Amino acid sequence: MDAKGIKADIGDILAAHPDAGRDALIPILQEVQEKHGYLSKDAILQIGTHLRLPASKIYGVATFYNQFRFQPLGRFHIQVCRGTACHVKGSSNVLDTLKLELGINAGETSRDGAFSLEVVACIGACGLAPVITVNGEFHADMTSAKVRALVEELRESAEEEEDNDD
Repeated sequence: MDAKGIKADIGDILAAHPDAGRDALIPILQEVQEKHGYLSKDAILQIGTHLRLPASKIYGVATFYNQFRFQPLGRFHIQVCRGTACHVKGSSNVLDTLKLELGINAGETSRDGAFSLEVVACIGACGLAPVITVNGEFHADMTSAKVRALVEELRESAEEEEDNDD
């Protein structure tokens, strides 16, 4: 979707909140992120104009809550569980391996847009520890070797899709 389409979508969301005040900020941020996957600088400015709030205030609220993102997710969104069971079973090594293999830190998206990495407090699959998800698909009992193999598999999958698009 192009910038005009995104701006129109945000306009539609804001139009659904015609007399909104500060109390509508979080629901508006949630709706925009649900529609576009993240909160862009333009979206924050547009919301600020609508609510008559400075962008710094909106950004301050959005950064307070870890549910909000400021970059689009990668084609492969990887979540690493850091809950107690996963921590005890080595999720810090899994996370370190992912950061090294992908060349990004938690909360970032790779330059090519292929991967994004997120640390979560608990995925709720403690019996599978350490566990990660890729686009919601669970990968259990992860090790550094399994992470490297999975990343390679995902890269090959992405290249095959690109070749088929040509």
